[in-house]
Amino acid sequence: MNESRKSLWGIPALWLVIGLPLLAVAASVWLLVIAIRSGGADSISDPVDRVLQIQTADLGPDANARELGLSAVLRVEDGIVEVLPATGQFPRDAALRLTLEHPTRQASDLSLELVPQGPGWRIEQAVEDGNDWLVQLRPADGQWRLKGRLPRQQHATRLSPWLGEEH
Repeated sequence: MNESRKSLWGIPALWLVIGLPLLAVAASVWLLVIAIRSGGADSISDPVDRVLQIQTADLGPDANARELGLSAVLRVEDGIVEVLPATGQFPRDAALRLTLEHPTRQASDLSLELVPQGPGWRIEQAVEDGNDWLVQLRPADGQWRLKGRLPRQQHATRLSPWLGEEH
């Protein structure tokens, strides 16, 4: 008759019955908060048309660059950003627009206007080399476009038309 009464919280099976569902709910809420804070998943900054579930982008500038046979080399080093023509006939008297897109943080994107200087175009601008960059080069009128990827810790990359290339 002198049995001491055990508390319900001292029973291990009760912790499993109540604790596991509570832990699952808390983890679900935590994952939902992370997903909402991370923003959208689109990593392409080109304007796209959305029809039903299909997204289409204007590939005309890429086709024009391919037809003109354009390619270039981007060099980023010592606070200088420089583009050197490799193939094709570039308009030598006009500035070019260079866009460096951070793969995950849009706030870190850079848009630079490179002016003709020497054999190519350049601007004094420090660029962080601790991450990859998605690179686009185009003239002010947007008639053609070259793209590439500048990997982390590298100081140069090839820019080429996106169409017909393995990227």
